[in-house]
Amino acid sequence: MYKNIDTIRSFKLSESFIEQYKDKEVPWGPLGYVTFKRTYARRLKERIPDAKGTEEWYQTCRRVIEGMFDIQKRHVVMHGLPWHDHKAQATAKDAYDRLFNLKWTPPGRGLWMMGTKFIEERTGAGLFNCAFRSTKEIDVRGGYIFSWIMDALMVGIGVGFDTKGVGKVTIKKPILTNEMHIIPDSREGWVKSVEVLLDAYFFGKELPRFDYSQIRGLGEPIKGFGGTSSGPGPLIQLHKDLSELYDKRVGKEICSVDIVDTENLIGKCVVAGNVRRSAALALGEYDDKDYLMMKNDEKKLYSHRWGSNNSFHAKVGMDYTWHAEQSQKNGEPGYIWLDNARTRGRMKDGKRDDDLNVAGFNPCVEQQLEDAELCCLVETFPAKHESFDDYLATLKVAYLYGKTVTLVNTHWPETNSIMLKNRRIGLSQSGVVQAFAKHGRRKMFEWCDKSYKHVKQLDKYYSNWLCVPRSVRMTSIKPSGTVSLLNGSTPGIHFPEDEYYIRRIRFSNTSELLSPLKKAGYKMEDDAYSPNTTVVEFPVKEPHFTKSKRYVSMWEQLEIAAQYQHFWADNSVSVTVTFKPEEGDQIKSALEMYETRLKAVSFLRYEETGYKQAPYEPITEKQYKEMIKKIKPVQKLDIDQAGVGTKFCDGDTCVI
Repeated sequence: MYKNIDTIRSFKLSESFIEQYKDKEVPWGPLGYVTFKRTYARRLKERIPDAKGTEEWYQTCRRVIEGMFDIQKRHVVMHGLPWHDHKAQATAKDAYDRLFNLKWTPPGRGLWMMGTKFIEERTGAGLFNCAFRSTKEIDVRGGYIFSWIMDALMVGIGVGFDTKGVGKVTIKKPILTNEMHIIPDSREGWVKSVEVLLDAYFFGKELPRFDYSQIRGLGEPIKGFGGTSSGPGPLIQLHKDLSELYDKRVGKEICSVDIVDTENLIGKCVVAGNVRRSAALALGEYDDKDYLMMKNDEKKLYSHRWGSNNSFHAKVGMDYTWHAEQSQKNGEPGYIWLDNARTRGRMKDGKRDDDLNVAGFNPCVEQQLEDAELCCLVETFPAKHESFDDYLATLKVAYLYGKTVTLVNTHWPETNSIMLKNRRIGLSQSGVVQAFAKHGRRKMFEWCDKSYKHVKQLDKYYSNWLCVPRSVRMTSIKPSGTVSLLNGSTPGIHFPEDEYYIRRIRFSNTSELLSPLKKAGYKMEDDAYSPNTTVVEFPVKEPHFTKSKRYVSMWEQLEIAAQYQHFWADNSVSVTVTFKPEEGDQIKSALEMYETRLKAVSFLRYEETGYKQAPYEPITEKQYKEMIKKIKPVQKLDIDQAGVGTKFCDGDTCVI
């Protein structure tokens, strides 16, 4: 048995194999190649010191597949298990080919981080999409719970959290000292400073003076995740905001609003700190009106309360009248039936008692999770397959990616203990309505049922080989987002905007992509809402089109979600049901009808775009053809600027 991981030879695909794909055409969607270069292409010099430019798709595929199989090999060899390189090479080549042809993809997090030194040398947490953290032990763990959430957000993980800490601590006046707490120029340094501040209020501990002088200045480069520094400003503001929040609460028990405000202020700091986005879900109680009405305060909403999607713990048989009325007004709260999650996998399979410790959900609610558990997602595209057997082959390599990620360790011991036990993955489908059009709706439900049984067999085989527990849950439906743009798939189970539409993508004015896109004929203009940002218009023709979301009833959307919860998802189905004004008063009835068939759902009023530079704008076939005539397809982008990377769940519906 190897005692030193450095002695294990890394997994590599042969140069002759890779050479076959160097000039091979990639089946990109209309925005695929640009999205890839903008988001996922890393600098080549990260792997080859003297290289210039950024990855092309065949190189990203290589990094991902070699990183994936390297994790497997290290796990197997370190545990003294048999490793058969010839078998691994065959599976890796198949995984590479199917990824290259966009039949499956890791989540955006995997495309950006798999196979990087950050994962090898820092923490495996960078490969995970989402997490859940309960505040129930706030009286014991104090500020650490919120520093954990901040740490996760800064690594790029979306976090769900609850309000179970209500009443468990009485806010105290900190003991101010002249001692200096020098904040290191690191993620860990920022996170620790927040823990120190909150512990002073939760437990009446000493509160030192913070020294921000070590934090690098505005605009300086950040290694690891890339990007540039925000300077100390966002952290200084966070310390000020948290102090102001809790100074007003001294002598009072912590309430749900305090808990959510704390996370929202942290999320605001993370966004300002150049992570660009934050994804969070708050999970409160159904009868906590103060919590449920938090966003009615517009001043605080625009200040920081935009920082989470707010849901509540719904109970089967409850009166939904008040909550349904709120959903009609502003799309919140979301509904989460925790009891369904704890006792059911696929609804078809009846009650189960193997996941009773579920505490909440990730921000997009496709993954039920224990406290401090992370989720690893992976995506498949049934509409990109011509036969069921071909799809089963894709499921094998996609499943194996998800299982592989569960083998890595994070820097949080409590998380590792749960991951070692549960090995939870989220094997998802996107482009579902496209698959309905191509294969037939009934046929797809049949595929789902048979595929799920196939995945169970795969898990039995590979868990035995890896000598790890079988995964407690394996399948879900994520909303998708950026990843689905690569091959032109619709996100998750959601319907497209229209058959023809403009998709607007925002770029920083410093992006090296703008010049070649302008030369190619794409229309672009200054962002009307954000400074130093350019909006680029991409005309899109939807493949396998049947109907747009404006013509899909609320009831059809609910039924599709329920069917996927029945036949496919043993975790959950992420669905944001769009409803028309005339359907709003039916939400209560819908909840009563589907409360035993779903684990989570949210509602959002369908609005015609109407406003300037909307992300989606339906157009006519004639307009589409006129725009296409003016555009010269972009085949190659020789730039030295790395992609921006993706954070969190990659979903249009769950990222704030």
